[in-house]
Amino acid sequence: MHVAVLVTGGKDSALALHRALKLGYKVKYLVTMLPQREDSWMFHFPNIRLADLFAEAADLPLVKAETSGVKELELEDLKRLLATLDIEGVVSGAISSQYQKKRIDKICRELNLRSIAPLWQENSIKLLKEIINLNFDTVIVGVYALGFDQSWLGRRIDLTTLNDLVRLNESYGVSVVGEGGEYETLVLDAPFFKRRIHLLQIERVWEDHSGYLLVKKAELVDKGA
Repeated sequence: MHVAVLVTGGKDSALALHRALKLGYKVKYLVTMLPQREDSWMFHFPNIRLADLFAEAADLPLVKAETSGVKELELEDLKRLLATLDIEGVVSGAISSQYQKKRIDKICRELNLRSIAPLWQENSIKLLKEIINLNFDTVIVGVYALGFDQSWLGRRIDLTTLNDLVRLNESYGVSVVGEGGEYETLVLDAPFFKRRIHLLQIERVWEDHSGYLLVKKAELVDKGA
């Protein structure tokens, strides 16, 4: 089956892409939406333009379009883009968000496409352990919930980070995988990457107990470098 994979450069879409490739889907396109506002309900904002490097690292074609980022209207922007592609299905990184999955399912029904969510309803801790065991190089680039502080920005997702996320979940109700928007990630390396992403210049933005790392310059390097 020929599919498009919705990617943000973060861990959930990266793992969904990895699963899709392992399951034998023919990934014809990666699809990225570029929201024009920070509070998009569906799409990442701060470093979404790094999706170009993500796609180049994975050696897969990327199609992208701008979206207003306005609730519900941004879905029409995604639908218009998907309607132009010669595909049979759409892969998303939805895990437990009914908001996200229901809307992608609806778009797929209207376009007569199959909606594929390889991570749907799986245990959050097991998913993060899978990412760690697969040697994804995943960096936390944004934190937006009670319990996080600036020290979280730039942290790699490893077993220590996972244990700390579990503690935040127990203390503050933070989603372990951040699917409620509590934190955002950037994947610098993955099993399907031909090269990896190297960050050259970043800016730390922090205000009112939340913030993010704005990547101002990055490049692709050989995996052994």
